[in-house]
Amino acid sequence: MEIWINPACSKCRAATAALDEAGISYTVRRYLDTPPTAEELTEVLTRLNLAPWHLVRMNEPAAAALKSLPRDEAHHADWIEAMVTNPILIQRPILTTDDGTTAIARDPETLARLLHP
Repeated sequence: MEIWINPACSKCRAATAALDEAGISYTVRRYLDTPPTAEELTEVLTRLNLAPWHLVRMNEPAAAALKSLPRDEAHHADWIEAMVTNPILIQRPILTTDDGTTAIARDPETLARLLHP
């Protein structure tokens, strides 16, 4: 299992605490320190079955430039590049189980579903 986190994020800390409490072995990726590549983000988006803009934290100051970017297939690469360049824009935590199931584990229900399939 792998979890992408920002250690300053309370949702990320809650998710790692839940993994620890459940005794689940996992790998932490501090995605601000080691940003994902465009290919990695594309893979995550495919597993999540989401368009890139659904993974963007639009309240971040770095997202201001994206507000006018069209949300369509022709601009997928632009959205992904924005997240690669400014990883603070990526929703968190992102959890990928060993079988490839991936979710944005911000709420306890989603996290529980991943911990106890």
